[in-house]
Amino acid sequence: MKRPTIIDIARRVGVSKAAVSYALNGRAGVSAATRERILDVAAQLGWDAAGPARTPAADRTGTIGLVLARPPQQIRAEPSVVHWMAGLEAALAEYGLSLHLALPPDEEAELGTYRSWAAERRVDGVIVTDLRTEDPRVPLLRELKLPAVVIGEHERVANVAVLRFAVAEEVRAVVAHLAELGHRRIGHVQGGVDLEHTERRSALLRAEVRERLGTDLVKAEAAVTEDGGVRATWRLLAADPPPTAIVYDDDVTAVASVARAAELDVRVPADLAVLSWQDSMLCRVVTPPVTALSRDVEDDAAAAVHLLLELIETGAADDLDVPPRVLMPRASTGGAG
Repeated sequence: MKRPTIIDIARRVGVSKAAVSYALNGRAGVSAATRERILDVAAQLGWDAAGPARTPAADRTGTIGLVLARPPQQIRAEPSVVHWMAGLEAALAEYGLSLHLALPPDEEAELGTYRSWAAERRVDGVIVTDLRTEDPRVPLLRELKLPAVVIGEHERVANVAVLRFAVAEEVRAVVAHLAELGHRRIGHVQGGVDLEHTERRSALLRAEVRERLGTDLVKAEAAVTEDGGVRATWRLLAADPPPTAIVYDDDVTAVASVARAAELDVRVPADLAVLSWQDSMLCRVVTPPVTALSRDVEDDAAAAVHLLLELIETGAADDLDVPPRVLMPRASTGGAG
């Protein structure tokens, strides 16, 4: 008989490979009942704890890395980023692990951070956000053999697992909502034009608007700031004809446009419907409250942590598709008039 593996035990118990590894290595991260079930099954299958399939932990740092090439003031201004980091910290704390955060000023420094972390063995793995359309980080991490979870759409490569979002389903929900309210002329304020997820969202949104409404999407680019959102909205409203509804990539630009609607000489939602792709407290407290796509960002962060720990512990992890955001209709969307 072939020697049992962690995968064999995980399948028999119905848990992840990481959970099996934690139990067999005597590490925190699984309940006492689950640990007992795993050890029982391992004994039944003839698991040899001294064999080569045991995951070594002696060289671990107990630290996960996150590199954000963004100015600190931008991070503070984006509620979703703060919630993301809080979710990472909370999930790691469950396993007695810590987060190592770096804020390099540019791409060259960002790549240098990964190189130094790998060379000095400062982290056990990394979580990669803000995937770019031509992103040099994934090939570098593969070369460095540094386990990584990438947030976004990426092909499967060695030592990298992917956490994907159901963007196509979200796009259909957004366009259906606006179409049902009578809107035909849709605008899009896109942030981060070099980012994979914003480019993919924009392309899907444009295709869905054409297919369902028979019109063209009107797009403006914006920095993720209050002034950036207002200026992009102004440019869209100068179109002939102007859009009756605008979809914003983030809560900051959407809320700023609602809060400063008087400067734009529009009434929300009587003249302009506003919808944000991200939900936050900002969307709920502004007047009128902003319709948004809602999801638990901290749950997403925890999913990324669990996926990365499985990759670190076992050397392999299946990519994970997370459910789509839920549309939360609020007063900022209304009839086209």
